[in-house]
Amino acid sequence: MGIIIFLFSLLGNWLDQKFPNTNNVFIKIVTLIGVAIAFYNINRQLKEINKMDE
Repeated sequence: MGIIIFLFSLLGNWLDQKFPNTNNVFIKIVTLIGVAIAFYNINRQLKEINKMDE
């Protein structure tokens, strides 16, 4: 989970440096996308674990 969020924040930082803006919007948006993907991945894994327990 942490690796996904870290990599997406690096991507957002790179985009902010490549396309400068006043609010650093790329790092905010891309990091939130990374958080959503990480939570989706954890949810999917937990559902799989619960199926194996039954």
